Amino acid sequence: WGAFDVDNTSPFPNRLPFCDFGEVIDPPSADVTAHVVEMLAVEGLAHDPRTRRGIQWLLDAQEADGSWFGRWGVNYVYGTGSVIPALTAAGLPTSHPAIRRAVRWLESVQNEDGGWGEDLRSYRYVREWSGRGASTASQTGWALMALLAAGERESKAVERGVAWLAATQREDGSWDEPYFTGTGFPWDFSINYHLYRQVFPLTALGRYVHGEPFAEKSRAAEAPAASVVAEVKGS
Repeated sequence: WGAFDVDNTSPFPNRLPFCDFGEVIDPPSADVTAHVVEMLAVEGLAHDPRTRRGIQWLLDAQEADGSWFGRWGVNYVYGTGSVIPALTAAGLPTSHPAIRRAVRWLESVQNEDGGWGEDLRSYRYVREWSGRGASTASQTGWALMALLAAGERESKAVERGVAWLAATQREDGSWDEPYFTGTGFPWDFSINYHLYRQVFPLTALGRYVHGEPFAEKSRAAEAPAASVVAEVKGS
């Protein structure tokens, strides 16, 4: 799924002489697809053919290092933080190879201070900056959401990430974030979504304390979820 349109993937508009800024097409992205898959799964449609196609698209879109590209947040930390909760909500076991690769990638890019961050330059210089940058509240929240969905609540990485969020929270309950973590058009311009730095850390901490939000529903749907796992590549 893309954000705005169906099959808006033709590169022709990019060749127009007045098209000199940003994206003018809306190709599918891992983060948007993940949000849709998660919603469909929560609504009991994990076994629907359209959901299965979305799951397969996500598995095929995984990078070699285990991460996923992020279109609307910076960048591979956001994509990975979106996809893992979607896959587990749709019934993929946390032992699935794609999920384990993603966990290893997130652990490999965790900062020494316990948080996660990713510089905007990862949109241009992938090898140097993928998953690399000063720790931020929103990006730490995304990484924690993925790890928690992957069954890593008791892991050292989660413990350190939660500790970083607790240590950096302000007296008024908010978090500072001096870096852009939201995307308008990757590399062309970025957006400061002011609630990113509040909503995502709080969501991650809530899931750390109370557990995954759809765990009971997922267990109730175990039989149809198993059929999903059997029908996607790599299960």
